[in-house]
Amino acid sequence: MLSLALRFTAIPKLICEDIGVQQSSSSSLPSVSYVMPVLNEADYLASAVNAVLAQRYPAATELILALAHSTDGTAEIAEALAAADPRVRIVANPARDISAGLNTAIAAAIHPVIVRVDAHSELSDNYTETAVRSLLSSGAANVGGIMQARGKTPVQRVIAACYNSPAGLGGGAYHGAEKAHPADSAYLGVFWRDAWQLVGGFDETVRRGEDWEFNLRIRLAGKTVWFNPDLRVFYSPRSSFAALAKQFFATGVWRAMLVKRHPKLHPLRYFVPGLLVLFLALTALVIALTAIPALTPVLVWVSVPALLICLLYFAALTLTACRLPGLSLRERLLAPFSFLTMHTAWGLGFLRGFCFGTGDTVDRSRLSV
Repeated sequence: MLSLALRFTAIPKLICEDIGVQQSSSSSLPSVSYVMPVLNEADYLASAVNAVLAQRYPAATELILALAHSTDGTAEIAEALAAADPRVRIVANPARDISAGLNTAIAAAIHPVIVRVDAHSELSDNYTETAVRSLLSSGAANVGGIMQARGKTPVQRVIAACYNSPAGLGGGAYHGAEKAHPADSAYLGVFWRDAWQLVGGFDETVRRGEDWEFNLRIRLAGKTVWFNPDLRVFYSPRSSFAALAKQFFATGVWRAMLVKRHPKLHPLRYFVPGLLVLFLALTALVIALTAIPALTPVLVWVSVPALLICLLYFAALTLTACRLPGLSLRERLLAPFSFLTMHTAWGLGFLRGFCFGTGDTVDRSRLSV
């Protein structure tokens, strides 16, 4: 699909340069195509689709589900949803990857504005109209807002609270910035189909972090990516620490690839989780080696300060967990483990990707095979 999309890269920049002005001069809003990659989402798909179909938008809309081969009954649910509403269409995504699914769905879309939706998410009321008006008024090629995680089970609520905390994912704009501004990337994104064509679609060789890479090419083409805090998407995170670890490991691997590809465009904070993993591993090794009598006098001077730093880190996680809103006492006790899983799994993945490349790494948190 990327090869098909790449044929659009020769389109002159003038095609998109005045698109905001052209559309905003119209008295009606442009029609919209929602696109949603779907894989093993039986527990969430109906809610995500219903949130899309419930959007009050005064122009034509459609929803295209890029359906990958699933093993949990997702296909049957998708087919029932499509049969119940003519606005819903299904296209196949045999590659299973998000970037391939997005390209397939967008290629099938018929409307000028694309609204990306995640099957693990629900759009807030009036999301579409607010986003499109922001797209028009800002003159941007892509607009995104805030990702607000929320959970149903105790573990999922804990993970959601850690997602929403700056201590969990680093405090990016899409986790709670209060002012609209140009941004490096957009969570999900509402963008002109012409902008997708201009930059050649999503890069299907990027299996995680495809949104950041896509928005980078938009910015390199001279276009603007815009953050609007009035946009809000409710995201359902993974519901177990094991699934969370798989997801974050894959994310770390592919972020390392993007860092190596574009080193000047990534701040040093992306290296922090990897350095944390190395520090924890070396501390454990030094402490173990102090059991050797001949090494004890030398290593004790290293192991004690290192151990104190580790204890301070765990204390900071615990203190942060105590301040997370909306959790029970039992859930607060689980929160430090959620933070630790996020940091170490991402850091391990980053080290793996940085040192050895991505290989065939994918997010296996939703795969049963």
